[in-house]
Amino acid sequence: MTRLRRPSWIPIDPYIVLLLGTVGLAALLPARGTAADVASGASTAAIAFLFFLYGARLSTREALDGLRHWRLHVTVLVCTFVLFPVFGLAARALVPTLLTHPLYQGLLFLTLVPSTIQSSIAFTSIARGNVPAAICAGSFSSLAGMLITPLLAAAFLGSSGGGFSADSLLKIVIQLLVPFLAGQLLRRWVGGFIVRHKKVLGLVDRGSILLVVYTAFSEGMTRGIWHQVSPARLGGLLVVEAALLALMLLLTWYGGKALGFGRADRIAIQFAGSKKSLASGLPMAGVLFGAHASLAVLPLMLFHQMQLMVCAVLAKRRARDPEETPDAAPGTSAAHVVQGQPQDRVLR
Repeated sequence: MTRLRRPSWIPIDPYIVLLLGTVGLAALLPARGTAADVASGASTAAIAFLFFLYGARLSTREALDGLRHWRLHVTVLVCTFVLFPVFGLAARALVPTLLTHPLYQGLLFLTLVPSTIQSSIAFTSIARGNVPAAICAGSFSSLAGMLITPLLAAAFLGSSGGGFSADSLLKIVIQLLVPFLAGQLLRRWVGGFIVRHKKVLGLVDRGSILLVVYTAFSEGMTRGIWHQVSPARLGGLLVVEAALLALMLLLTWYGGKALGFGRADRIAIQFAGSKKSLASGLPMAGVLFGAHASLAVLPLMLFHQMQLMVCAVLAKRRARDPEETPDAAPGTSAAHVVQGQPQDRVLR
């Protein structure tokens, strides 16, 4: 008999199932007392190790080469830290008719976090776009977000966002930026090992995110935060996030065309400029929101899953687009268009 298989057009990533399973585990068996302290310490260490791996993976030469494509990177940064927050502030009009104030706070925080790295690279590669540009754009966004996101949170969320302070910024720098820089400094000695064992280490960074999700949602369960969210409110949040994602996908694609970018560059702009990073957002939310972090990261988790599913379909569609000749793509060299197999797909 023919073995039944999941249709290839259904964009279900196993990691999404694991994320949902982790939330379910936290609902049924939340960490309490000493176990909660151990889980919190382990998640902090796991995130620091995760950003150490990011630093060790990023080639300094690639980053410096990518600086030459500064117009593309500025475009992605504007999408990530200007357009997204503007739409987040505009969503304030939906309170309290569609969103509760706590959910809006989480939605606004979602618009402030940096872009992804791995998923931007993977989808850009699948769509036959400018992969080196996606690597640099995602990396630059993550680095900038370590400083810009807390400052934007202080400006737009204020004390209601969990109490931003110089101490909060210092914690973020220690937990994210310092390990990243350590990875860069040690890349000469550990970079080869990481490349040879990238599949195993990919499991490590996925596991780090699952641990952080479990810790945050466990704390939310023990504090009874989830009683504040009704199914109707969750449905309203999903509608708002779907509209936000659709708007950013359209703006990054047609905005890139209006700015004169070629097809390969526009693909990189679309996939790097329309996403938000769960890996960066979770630890920042833990520092900025404290006990209310679980409710604050709910919009980010939902948006994360939505962007993966939508962009998986979109990337496959872009891969079927006709090739663009060099003359039709000013500013995009043929070397930037990478064809063939996708990059290592650690969707974050």
